[in-house]
Amino acid sequence: MTQSALNIDQRPPVPSYHMVDTPAIALLISTMAVHGGWTVRKILDSSRDCLRESGVEQARFEAEELLAHALGVERLELYLEPDRVLSGGEVTGFRELLIRRREGVPLQYLLGEADFMGFILRVDERALIPRPETEELVELILREVDPGVEWEILELGTGSGAIAIALAKFLPRSRITATDLSQSALELAQENALRNGVWEIAFLNSDWFTALEGQFDLIVANPPYVGQEEIKELPREVREHEPREAWNGGEGGIEALRKIIIEAPSYLRRGGRLYLEIGAAQGAGVQELAAASGAYDGIEIFQDHSGRMRHLRARRRAG
Repeated sequence: MTQSALNIDQRPPVPSYHMVDTPAIALLISTMAVHGGWTVRKILDSSRDCLRESGVEQARFEAEELLAHALGVERLELYLEPDRVLSGGEVTGFRELLIRRREGVPLQYLLGEADFMGFILRVDERALIPRPETEELVELILREVDPGVEWEILELGTGSGAIAIALAKFLPRSRITATDLSQSALELAQENALRNGVWEIAFLNSDWFTALEGQFDLIVANPPYVGQEEIKELPREVREHEPREAWNGGEGGIEALRKIIIEAPSYLRRGGRLYLEIGAAQGAGVQELAAASGAYDGIEIFQDHSGRMRHLRARRRAG
């Protein structure tokens, strides 16, 4: 889809590294307490070097994003006046953001928003930060369904509302129900829907299928799939700041996936399809689960753009 063909380098990167504290960052933050003489160029160069030393892969980009946010300007506007001397209040605002970044708070949470398929979503600690792999899940669905049909769609565990909102935009004739166990996440999703001019989604507080009735043509979910044995390897940004219930998939990371695969046929019309985002090492396991249920055909695992097994599609048997 054209709206998702974005330059990923122009968006805040999702956490994928282990940030470490360093004496250089501590020194910079201490020096910033003395406000005089900080120009746009100087503060960008200093914060870039410190973020890079602490393990941030796109250090210059993050420094630019944080400073632009602190100053209330667009990122590229920073280069219109690189020698402008910042006020004490501006330095203080940027320093506070840098301190929180040093503490592992994800960049998107500090900025308060994230891009998903060309739509700007509010993001905070109520829900996971939307990932490019989830954009690819939506793209898979859009390749396989007719936008002119009135689909009945269910999204389980909507979080920020990213998937439901994107489907509502690209499949405007569809009727969409989006659920989440977290009431605060549902409130965030509703805020994002209104922000993006989407009024038709029915948001429902539900523990997976428990509060649902009826059947759907499509069921889609990006459930928790990080195994307990993998938690210690997660980046600090995810482990300490993104909601644990949204990524902790229990032993082997398969608990939520198993439940959805087993229970979804009761809520799928014959010929209806289930779409799931999965962990990179879970392809064979979830494929076997779907096959063993006897309820599906057309079971297939799809790779993401990095070549990792990432998405399941299964069709409820027509007979």
